[in-house]
Amino acid sequence: MIERTLDALAKKLGLRTNPTIFFVSAGLMVLFLLLLLLLPDRIGTAFGRLRDQIVTDLGWFFILGVTVWLVFLAAVALSRYGHLRLGGDDSRPEYSNMSWFAMLFAGGIGTVLMFWGVAEPMSHFATPPFADVEPYSVEAARDAMSISLYHLSLHTWAIFTLPGLAFGFFVYRYKLPLRVSSVFYPFLKERIHGPIGKTIDIFAVLGTLFGLAVSLGLGTSQVGAGINALVPAVPNSTWLQVGIIAVLTATAVASIVAGLDKGVKLLSNINILLAVGLMIFVLVFFQDSVFLLRQIFESFGLYLQDLVGLAFWNDSMAEFTKEGGWGWQGGWTVFYWAWTVTWAPFMGVFLARISRGRTVRQFVGGVLVAPSLFTLVWFAIFGWSAMRIDGIDGSGGELSEAVSQDVALAMFTFFENFPAATLVQGIAVIVVALFFATSSDSASLVVDMLCVGSTDAGPVRQRVFWGISEGALAASLIILGGVTGQDGLGALQQVITVIGLPIFLLVFLMMFSLVKGLRDERVAALEAQFADLAARRRFPHRSAGATPRPGGEPTRATVSDDGEPTPAPAPDDGEPSSGSV
Repeated sequence: MIERTLDALAKKLGLRTNPTIFFVSAGLMVLFLLLLLLLPDRIGTAFGRLRDQIVTDLGWFFILGVTVWLVFLAAVALSRYGHLRLGGDDSRPEYSNMSWFAMLFAGGIGTVLMFWGVAEPMSHFATPPFADVEPYSVEAARDAMSISLYHLSLHTWAIFTLPGLAFGFFVYRYKLPLRVSSVFYPFLKERIHGPIGKTIDIFAVLGTLFGLAVSLGLGTSQVGAGINALVPAVPNSTWLQVGIIAVLTATAVASIVAGLDKGVKLLSNINILLAVGLMIFVLVFFQDSVFLLRQIFESFGLYLQDLVGLAFWNDSMAEFTKEGGWGWQGGWTVFYWAWTVTWAPFMGVFLARISRGRTVRQFVGGVLVAPSLFTLVWFAIFGWSAMRIDGIDGSGGELSEAVSQDVALAMFTFFENFPAATLVQGIAVIVVALFFATSSDSASLVVDMLCVGSTDAGPVRQRVFWGISEGALAASLIILGGVTGQDGLGALQQVITVIGLPIFLLVFLMMFSLVKGLRDERVAALEAQFADLAARRRFPHRSAGATPRPGGEPTRATVSDDGEPTPAPAPDDGEPSSGSV
């Protein structure tokens, strides 16, 4: 009865989506916004308590889980399943390696590197997370670089790669809808279309919305810091950040309405070039470019040397070695993993879409390694130059002081040490703003896809709704921080840690589903070989093989709960249509 009512409402509004997933997700989001407006203090307190409980009791699970995902992905890539393609056995990649790598950069790391490229190494340099390490020392600098790379290289991309691989495998080989629930087909079978599957999809949509809202909130705090650096009379206040969110959201919505997909893609490519240009600018105009070139190679060695220890470190001895006890990782590593995993459905769809036709081995190797290498170069140039400017083996300087006040100030204070500082700061503000505007546009498309279940997105009004929703959520979270007396980043950390937990559990379960799917694939291949051999022996004059379907690939059947084979719907072959998707 409820489903029929929602379906009738969707038709009346001219929507083309799964009514249950769309309206329940939208309703829960609106309910949360209303609660934020009516009870900001209580909501803030509740999220603070939940966040503290999760970090204290389950922080180790977040840290161990991502390491397990990384090891799992490496094992799958090197296994006998590495030759399987994301698509039919005859499918081939749609994009060259160079275009593919460029899209990987546009999709996942541009915004993060702009925010944390200077801020994170400087934070760890000034406040070492390990006991008995002196601030600003050579040891603190080396630890700062290793930890920064740990947070934003292989482990971060493992969080994206696992759902991307699962999406690509089940959507393209099993011909299932483009939804998170499809990944669990080996266990749920046709129940992915029922209440269980829809519940999974609703969680995924909400998690994606909150993850993107947190990213938008971080981006606006950095844009606000940039405006303050350019115009000191304008403080980086809560209301300035809300205004920035409104402008960025309006830009994204205008792009959606105008259908400027190619234009957004062009803007994204320009943004990438500007970001790389900033990196080259720092390398060329730094006081000691040779030092940075040497550090690129040395940082690679530091990262490899410290990776295993960091991957399993959860500061369990903190109560004996630190005055404040355990807590550093809750604000850094656990926050990173909880925040990043909310991007998993968004990035999973994006990665699967641009990687159709690639083998499992190519996908895992490319998605893990290429962005991680770029991240290493970025941090080596920005991080080491920042620490060198602030004074390695000294007592700190303007940069560490700026970071202690507001991490969003780090990049702009850093550029004050280079020629044409005001111009470069202005370019950095534009780069950050455009990254987040195009990401919001692309995110609206992906959230809509998760509701529709296809790469063929629904009507423009649906994407406009999600675009406005992302902006409203981000603004609400920023206001929540202001009302409760927290800094904006603190409020965002609390919310995303709580929201990230159920998404983290979903992604963790994807490993078991993928293992079962890969094994079923091998069993099906062996059965097909035996059937083909038996047919040849029994009917030598016939050609045995799979029944062809339009497009030249064999038809793949799924299996229902009663054991009967049922054909699954064919996927849409649409092209990605914006800067990130």
